[in-house]
Amino acid sequence: MSISNLAVISITDKQAWQMLQDNAVLIDVRSVMEYLFVGHPKKAIHVPWIDEPDWDINPNFAADVQKEIASISVPILLICRCGNRSLEAGNVLIQAGFNNVYNIIEGFEGPLDAEHHRSTLGGWRFHGLPWEQC
Repeated sequence: MSISNLAVISITDKQAWQMLQDNAVLIDVRSVMEYLFVGHPKKAIHVPWIDEPDWDINPNFAADVQKEIASISVPILLICRCGNRSLEAGNVLIQAGFNNVYNIIEGFEGPLDAEHHRSTLGGWRFHGLPWEQC
């Protein structure tokens, strides 16, 4: 299959947790502050896609991910707050030649509810999957 035919595959957080029990690698693409202070999934490796202070896209993202994994064929699970940044980051990995990339669609905190709160409708934490916080 050519790179042009590959796409990021969307999965739920529960599917991601199951894949982690096998040989998948979980990459948290949120900022340092989010990763440390909001919390992050256990077993997650942190490689920011966009980070403070300037909120620029990490130009070395694909290379930084490659340093953290054994092979570009290993299933790579990407998570952010609600699934948007991780999808963008996943597309960059596909373009860089990675061929087994998954986006966790609800992210760590899930979508906003009617009161503009997260973690009340979905997401890694909402579903009670293992996480930690500094």
